[in-house]
Amino acid sequence: MVDADQTFVIVGGGLAGAKAAETLRSEGFNGRVILVCDEHERPYERPPLSKGFLLGKADRDSVFVHEPSWYASNDVELHLGQTVTAIDRDAHTVRLGDGTVIRYDKLLLATGAEPRRLDIPGTGLAGVHHLRRLAHCERLRDELKALGRDNGHLVIAGAGWIGLEVAAAARTYGAEVTIVEADPTPLHRVLGPELGQVFADLHAAHGVRFHFGARLTEITGQDGMVLAARTDDGEEHPAHAVLVAIGAAPRTTLAENAGLALVDRADGGGVAVDETLRTSDPDVFAAGDVAAAHHPALHTRLRVEHWANALNGGPAAARAMLGQSVSYDRVPYFFSDQYDLGMEYSGWAPPGSYDQIVTRGDVGKREFVAFWLKDGRVLAGMNVNVWDVTEPIQKLIRSRAQVDPERLADPSVPLETLAA
Repeated sequence: MVDADQTFVIVGGGLAGAKAAETLRSEGFNGRVILVCDEHERPYERPPLSKGFLLGKADRDSVFVHEPSWYASNDVELHLGQTVTAIDRDAHTVRLGDGTVIRYDKLLLATGAEPRRLDIPGTGLAGVHHLRRLAHCERLRDELKALGRDNGHLVIAGAGWIGLEVAAAARTYGAEVTIVEADPTPLHRVLGPELGQVFADLHAAHGVRFHFGARLTEITGQDGMVLAARTDDGEEHPAHAVLVAIGAAPRTTLAENAGLALVDRADGGGVAVDETLRTSDPDVFAAGDVAAAHHPALHTRLRVEHWANALNGGPAAARAMLGQSVSYDRVPYFFSDQYDLGMEYSGWAPPGSYDQIVTRGDVGKREFVAFWLKDGRVLAGMNVNVWDVTEPIQKLIRSRAQVDPERLADPSVPLETLAA
């Protein structure tokens, strides 16, 4: 039974942390809720930073999870611009950067992830960007506007989701774009070469230049400003700005220093949690980008760095903190918007895990659904400019039913009938 005199502390002011606080209150918890955020902005959502807000299609206020008054109205103590520097698990306390010590009964780590850095000369030049925070987005948006106005060049290191979405925004503003990617196609480690080529063709049709099979080795400049980007195969690309989009690393230092169990980086990294999102300490939980959860439906451990995981994981952790029965088994889901292409992806099918790809619809027109299969069972599905199919795709994944590839490829066969 949760008592009113208990204190629940949430470390991390992103979507997962904010939704956890919201859920604690909506579920009737009337003890103290303390939300510690190392940014000076109240919690906000990150997808707009590479989509609508970056493109100028959404205003600044639209990115925030709650109205400013929500925290006081719901008696959530919001500590902005504060870091948690240490966890004392024996004493059940956290220490803030200003020296304040707070005792907790339950603790949620929602510390998220941070952009991976390039360890090469020139990363300190003006015009070298990362994209994770609202301030990053505002600086990058101003840069893209200037590049478009002046016919400037943007070089992007990495052809993952962030790199491609920013490329689309940059081309929309009118900037010249070159993407340098070590793999042979965009999104190679997510979609494989077959579907990665769809995104290569999409961006090429919009004037993006790709340099595959290479890595940046140096960013050169003059008077502190970017001039060019060099690669390990001897090429040099003119550049007025560079975006480093080579992935994100879970922010696990706090958990590691506290002695919590972690997952090896080779296996995705993160704080190890069970299906209830509980860590190796029964009073400490983790959710969002930092949590590597055992997935009861997929029978593996996953760390998912996407909006839906934060949206759903924060509330699940909050309910578990309250002692409710929780089994966090959401099918991984994410979405992307690039030019006139919208897509949704459900499931988990890393390269090597599948033996067949089946498509229904017109891939050439970029109006199709793709399925990744293993032994006739659907591991993942991606709908491109085809809508209202996420639920049946996820049902297929959950069912683990063997499907007839010909019927799966036939648009006249309702997806809902294939999981029976």
